[in-house]
Amino acid sequence: MDQESLWNDFRALPPNARQQVADFIAFLRTRYAAQSQSTTKGGDLKDNPFIGMWANRADMTDSTAWVRSLRANEWQRDHE
Repeated sequence: MDQESLWNDFRALPPNARQQVADFIAFLRTRYAAQSQSTTKGGDLKDNPFIGMWANRADMTDSTAWVRSLRANEWQRDHE
């Protein structure tokens, strides 16, 4: 089926059927986008510059203490 006949068939549909087609296309795009993301090879991710971006930060040597401090500051502001 070529694009022109596909568009002609789409235009011949009533408005509610066109909406169903649009919804189905949106569903398929979401589904196949999620599949393509889940099939990414693990080796590709480790080479991403985002991975390890906090490795050399002095304030991150004890991440648990950092999170506690951050939460304490945020929670204190909420109650002021």
